[in-house]
Amino acid sequence: PHIDVFLENGYTKEEMKMIQETRKILGLSDDVAITATCVRVPVFNSHSVEINVTFEKDTTPEEIRAILEKAPGVIVLDKPEENVYPTPLQATGHDEVYVGRIRRDISQPNSFHIWCVGDNIRKGAASNAIQIAEYIEEHGLRK
Repeated sequence: PHIDVFLENGYTKEEMKMIQETRKILGLSDDVAITATCVRVPVFNSHSVEINVTFEKDTTPEEIRAILEKAPGVIVLDKPEENVYPTPLQATGHDEVYVGRIRRDISQPNSFHIWCVGDNIRKGAASNAIQIAEYIEEHGLRK
């Protein structure tokens, strides 16, 4: 999910333009925290979300990627320089959640953006309810 070319900071040229234009239009200085993700995605199903997460201490995109690669039900596709990142089409028909475009947030310290997609039919309320019930049973948490 991107518009324009990727820059060294992980943002696209269009995203940086959006940040600067927002500051200009609203008359904001550079010390006001603004960030953006710009996408054009035609979809029939699957949901997409751009998550912004802030950690207590500094970390790296590589560390976040390594943690997510070990998470059950998560597939990491994160090579934006090769146009490899999750799309709704890739998630369609799969139970896993796909994540990518893991990058630092240039507006906040210790903050990162993570792009996520998942098939809302396969990985929706019904299948999540089943997984939660199985987990409760498996771990003896049922009262």
